[in-house]
Amino acid sequence: MSATMKEQLTAEMKACMKAKDKERLQVVRSILAAIKQVEIDNQITVDDAGVLAILDKAMKQRRDSHQQFTDADRPDLAEQEAYEMSVIQDFMPQALTEDEINALIDDAMTKTGASSMQDMGKVMGLLKPEMQGRADMGQVSKLIKAKLG
Repeated sequence: MSATMKEQLTAEMKACMKAKDKERLQVVRSILAAIKQVEIDNQITVDDAGVLAILDKAMKQRRDSHQQFTDADRPDLAEQEAYEMSVIQDFMPQALTEDEINALIDDAMTKTGASSMQDMGKVMGLLKPEMQGRADMGQVSKLIKAKLG
């Protein structure tokens, strides 16, 4: 049986401690803390899908912060966010290619019979579980709008 994502993160934390890799350790610990926070708040044990959602949210936050720091001409902080994104990316599943994303969108539109912007929610609802952590949902949304609009 393969290790769960949470076990992989814990193992990575231990490896970072042994290697005295403080920067990477800080990022891994922040991810584990976010997972623990969700478990405590919702009184649940987070499964791999939940961990993936947390990683996706952390990645989105880092991406937004990176953009803001870049716009504010703070390359030092933008560089830190870029590093954190690279660490988080190590735990994310393989990203989908643009062709795969378009094929999934076309398939979802066919399945839902989407023909106008009013059907956007149906298409996104079908795609989100399939693409979680493997594609930027903001970009997917733009592609769907372009196809429906």
